[in-house]
Amino acid sequence: MADSTLPPAPGEEQYPSLALANSAVALPGGHMVDLLGAPAQANQWLTERGLAPVDVGMREMCATQLRALREQIRGLFASRTMGLPALPAAVAAVNDAMTRVPTAPLLRWDDKNGPYRAAPHPTTEIVDHALATLAADAADLLTSPDAERLTSCGSTPCNRYLLRHGRRHWCSIRCGDRARAARAYARRTRSGND
Repeated sequence: MADSTLPPAPGEEQYPSLALANSAVALPGGHMVDLLGAPAQANQWLTERGLAPVDVGMREMCATQLRALREQIRGLFASRTMGLPALPAAVAAVNDAMTRVPTAPLLRWDDKNGPYRAAPHPTTEIVDHALATLAADAADLLTSPDAERLTSCGSTPCNRYLLRHGRRHWCSIRCGDRARAARAYARRTRSGND
């Protein structure tokens, strides 16, 4: 069951790491949608966010790295929203992804034109650059004032995260409707048993 029509959760446009965390979605009925489930899907997901060219030719190993970072970021978001200490492995994974590639433009030397500076972006490092960008974005979110608004969707079984606006605790209208329907059903059931 694929539900790619699910709208972005509040905050995903601003923080690609939030979109990454939400790229595996639990749906009612025990269904799960993994937007990074296959290399082509992972390539499409990165392309849609400007993190990889369309024709990068993503391999399973690269998609696995992206899914692994997603789980570490989800762990950090869960720790933050529940007020618990983060697992050291999750912090280490994010730091490793951020430091895997140089962020400063490196010195290059052209025999004809002399020295210049350029950021390295060889094709073989596209995924490393995407992982570094997503990890840095997660670190930025977790250390920004927006971290106070980070919460998990309040509708079971949804597992997405969002930046709360006002009293809204749902990632989408669909989840909000489902939560309200569940509360109404619970009230009717309770009053029917009295």
